[in-house]
Amino acid sequence: MAKTYDFPSDLLAGQEELHQVRAELSALLKRLPWSVAPLDGFSDDKGWRKVERPASPGWTPDEQAEVEKLRQREHELAVFVTTHRFWTDVEIPDRVDARTGLKHASRTNETG
Repeated sequence: MAKTYDFPSDLLAGQEELHQVRAELSALLKRLPWSVAPLDGFSDDKGWRKVERPASPGWTPDEQAEVEKLRQREHELAVFVTTHRFWTDVEIPDRVDARTGLKHASRTNETG
């Protein structure tokens, strides 16, 4: 039976926001052109698989700023979650299991 952990509310909130920021960043990157800088399109069928890209207009300064803002917040949250004081109270052999539990924890299941 998997051990359960009593995660502090700030750690749960940090992990939840990290999930949200990563989802937002991923969705944004999927919407943006494939190249940050304007580049011509290309087609290459000489490799082990064919690669094609349309011309890229590049990212606008606002798009670049939004990506940078999300990446910075993602970094801040990752540092917060991984260095939280909670981890010092978890036995070393249990930390991977606890970390996995946190990643899948839902704030709606929070008790306290």
